[in-house]
Amino acid sequence: MSDHDQIQRILFDQRDIRGVLTGLDNTYRDALANHDYPPVIRRLLGEMMAAAAILSANLKFEGRLILQAQGSGAVQMLMAESTHEQKLRAIARFDAEQLDENVSFTQLLKGGALAITIMPLKGQRYQGYVPLEGENLSDCLEAYFRYSEQLNSQLHLACDGEKAAGFLLQVLPAEGGKTEDWNHLSQLGATLKTEELLELDNQTLLYRLFHEEDCRLHEASPVLFYCDCSRERTLASLRFMSEEELHEIAASEGHVEVGCQFCGEAYYFDAADITALFSATGQAPGSEATH
Repeated sequence: MSDHDQIQRILFDQRDIRGVLTGLDNTYRDALANHDYPPVIRRLLGEMMAAAAILSANLKFEGRLILQAQGSGAVQMLMAESTHEQKLRAIARFDAEQLDENVSFTQLLKGGALAITIMPLKGQRYQGYVPLEGENLSDCLEAYFRYSEQLNSQLHLACDGEKAAGFLLQVLPAEGGKTEDWNHLSQLGATLKTEELLELDNQTLLYRLFHEEDCRLHEASPVLFYCDCSRERTLASLRFMSEEELHEIAASEGHVEVGCQFCGEAYYFDAADITALFSATGQAPGSEATH
């Protein structure tokens, strides 16, 4: 397959076009390990994760990129998140009884929209939207770049339920790219088959597509599953409930339990934690460590 759990840029000499390849193996399985997702959801989340990894490879700052698709069909939400260090996580919300593997991505997310949110550690948050158009996530993202960024792009995404992979070919924003260069390379890229993306290593895939071009693979960067949930942030999220409601739960159950939707980590809070949460100066006891 595309090289395991890494992301790698393709550099084209004398052409204002960039390429990115990623393969998710353990990263993909680890992200879904604590979820009993149906096959169609596993496949869609694999494509979302591969896309998020590829898009985050172009971040020029420390922060994270969130790729989210929302709709009113059988699938209400698909979300994948990647940091500038290519640390990935993903989640889905859906109605299992309505799922149909024979319908398209956009039909599953009926009337939906695709959002890309960029959240730098320092600086202003940016978010772009586009209606879901086309048969699959690749089509929708190509439309996003065409309408929102005015960039010619070609995106291939694949997932077989055990591993995921992605390939992006795109005109460089600053240069704009020559039309003939884009037409030529995009025609070559369009010959890529799903099984090749999943099974070929990056060097073989590069030769398969562009052996007559002056291009090379940049040094690879690792990709991994990572969830940065913490006890402190999880407790803070309980502020959407009242102090009275939380104390009632703690009195009845002995504690308030909150599970991370991404990794499944469970956090427990007692009456003292709740009182500290709503205290003007109080801080909740416990570790702030992430995992």
